[in-house]
Amino acid sequence: MIPQLHFTGPVWRPPYEADSQLLQLTSGCSWHKCKFCSLYHGTRFRMSPLSEIEEDLKVIREFQPRARRVYLTGANPFVLSYDRLFEVAVLLRKYLRHMESFGMFARVTDIAPKTVEQLRNLRHLRLDGINIGIETGDDETLARMNKGYVAADIIEQLGKLEQAGIRYNVVCMSGLAGRGGGVRNARNTAEVLNRLAPYIVNVVSLTVFPESELYGMVETGEFEEATERERLMEVRTLIERLEIETTLLGNTVSNATPFVGMLPQDKARLLREFDRAVGQCDEGRLRCYRESIDHL
Repeated sequence: MIPQLHFTGPVWRPPYEADSQLLQLTSGCSWHKCKFCSLYHGTRFRMSPLSEIEEDLKVIREFQPRARRVYLTGANPFVLSYDRLFEVAVLLRKYLRHMESFGMFARVTDIAPKTVEQLRNLRHLRLDGINIGIETGDDETLARMNKGYVAADIIEQLGKLEQAGIRYNVVCMSGLAGRGGGVRNARNTAEVLNRLAPYIVNVVSLTVFPESELYGMVETGEFEEATERERLMEVRTLIERLEIETTLLGNTVSNATPFVGMLPQDKARLLREFDRAVGQCDEGRLRCYRESIDHL
């Protein structure tokens, strides 16, 4: 009988981690209060005990001994204390001698308790490529969606990762500000990102699922969804205002108009593509597409 790894509830990883070895560090989300989120619905937050992690590493060593990249799963494993993450990093190096790096998801607030020196130590142990769903740099939208932090926190905490030499990627969400708020949202998000150096900026588009609190707000009229044309204009504004060197990825199922590019090299091309998309926008067709999305 082939031994099974411990996985609890939904398992998510970024598309570019497709070749990474997955290892569960936590399950569920420690925050679980974002009004738009349905990813970990019904899964209680749990930290995997070290004994369980070590059991899984023994299995991985047997079947994937030359794994070079490990992605630790859970909504935000970086919420674990520095001491626990240090212990996990040591175990990774003990069992996977060919491992070159490991990464995970994090919330902005997960970084706060850790000093730059501690972050440097984790980087020395090969932590790299943290994925952080900042969603927006607009304080009004952050508060409305109950993210639990403000734009200044994003700048401060991600800045600590930069000081420690840890590469990170961010997720931004169009449509999150609701109808009429997209351009403001894009401007404020660009202002935040222009003070940082994310390796990748992932752009997704808000898709409201029944399991989320936001779904009820839409039904009662408390939240009015942005039109598809507004979303296109929001992303165009974000691209136009970004002044950093980064990779832009907007090719998930949530993006009715997918795009990929490097900044600043591809900015002019991307803006032309969005101008064309706005000019050809068929609201009914794009809305039907969004309503056909079963899951992300």
